[in-house]
Amino acid sequence: MIQLIDIRKSFDSQTVLDGLNLEIETGKITVIIGQSGGGKSVLLKHMIGLIRPEQGEVLVEGVDIARLNDRKLNDMRKSFGMLFQGAALFDSMTVGENVAFPLQEHTRLKQKEIDEIVQQKLLQVGLRDVAHKMPSELSGGMRKRVGLARAIALDPKIILFDEPTTGLDPITADAIDRLVVDTQKHTNATCVVISHDIASTFKIAHVVAMLYQGKIIEIGPPDAVKSSQNPAVQQFIQGTAEGPMLDYHLLNI
Repeated sequence: MIQLIDIRKSFDSQTVLDGLNLEIETGKITVIIGQSGGGKSVLLKHMIGLIRPEQGEVLVEGVDIARLNDRKLNDMRKSFGMLFQGAALFDSMTVGENVAFPLQEHTRLKQKEIDEIVQQKLLQVGLRDVAHKMPSELSGGMRKRVGLARAIALDPKIILFDEPTTGLDPITADAIDRLVVDTQKHTNATCVVISHDIASTFKIAHVVAMLYQGKIIEIGPPDAVKSSQNPAVQQFIQGTAEGPMLDYHLLNI
């Protein structure tokens, strides 16, 4: 579904992605793990064309989106849904208006049809009778659910999740993990999740990829990654300070 080939990206003098290669399998949940500040969100933004690489190709269903003009790029983005880290809801809009926003922007549906889809998507993420509420009235977990309802409003082929469990208590985080899995099963979408939450990763992933020093250093099914012989992978999974990642991590604190 998505291929990143020899992607390079720097900000000022810091190289974030350094000849990165990655293939995202169609209809699976791929979780990309790595240290905070290690480039995971930058990688995700390349997939949807929010950032263009200095070198390399970003292929979505065979089309290099890094070479598209703005109009074609916007058309391509209709295939994507994205749940941002903080849900990124519009605070001045109700929950219903937030979920309806992409439908109003990208379709010619009548308001009654939009309202029906909004209710359907809210129910799909486990929310009922909240369309009239403002985002400020919701808990963190509920805001995430509303963000996901908005992300799937256009029935996208690809859903991107930027650290969906960050800032949530363990019980709410587990509920969001289950929601990610259920959403993928229900929609059959290709899902890419950015995370540094190891417990969450191994609950939801079909494929795990680890980003380190600008490259994917390990990729495979969860059990294969758990048994990796790469010391950096094992250090990250075990969450220990001692190991090859320490000095690199300190540079990014």
